[in-house]
Amino acid sequence: MRIDILSLFPEYFRGPFDVSIIKRAIEAGIVDINHVDIRSFSKDKHRKVDDRPFGGGPGMVLMPQPVTDAIRSTKTENSHVIYLSPQGKKLDAATCQRLAKHSHLILVCGHYEGLDERVIENEIAEEISIGDYVLTNGCLAAIVLVDAVVRFVPGVLGDEESAASDSFQQGMFDSPHYTRPVEFEGMAVPPVLRGGNHAEIQKWREEKALKKTKRVRPDLLKENREDETV
Repeated sequence: MRIDILSLFPEYFRGPFDVSIIKRAIEAGIVDINHVDIRSFSKDKHRKVDDRPFGGGPGMVLMPQPVTDAIRSTKTENSHVIYLSPQGKKLDAATCQRLAKHSHLILVCGHYEGLDERVIENEIAEEISIGDYVLTNGCLAAIVLVDAVVRFVPGVLGDEESAASDSFQQGMFDSPHYTRPVEFEGMAVPPVLRGGNHAEIQKWREEKALKKTKRVRPDLLKENREDETV
């Protein structure tokens, strides 16, 4: 998978992609992440990329020309262009799995009050939000999306079953996890996990996952039931 991230601050991404799983995926040639500076496409002598909004209002808006040229500089017939925006569809596990099937993602980071609407209409395939809140820019949202998506790219995780068993994959949370020592500060690992009966272990895990989902995020169970009736 190739990922091009378009932003005003390419240096923002130093660090998150230089460690751990994503670093190994890059070194193995499974994922290729490139950074494109939108400002370098400005035709203004001062590299200006934003202006006041028509109709008045606070803040500045990214002008269409630099952003459009930046997108088209990396876009191919196989590209899927995403705008990281608080007005987009909320990112979830199903969306991450779907995006992981694309060979080329172009992520456009919002800045200031956002993009000129004509860029969205002409160049953007979909808008995605990582939550119901506003960030100072879309760079952090792009990092979250990349991290969540590449886990579903074959070969990125050492254990391919790991992503499939994570929270949200079965419409509910993951089950509790324990490791050594058996007892820690007076709390012991549940006997069922040490008994070796895999059927009982699976049943216990499902019950615990369901119980926590009902307590913390009952909306997930409701959404899952609604999906099954569609």
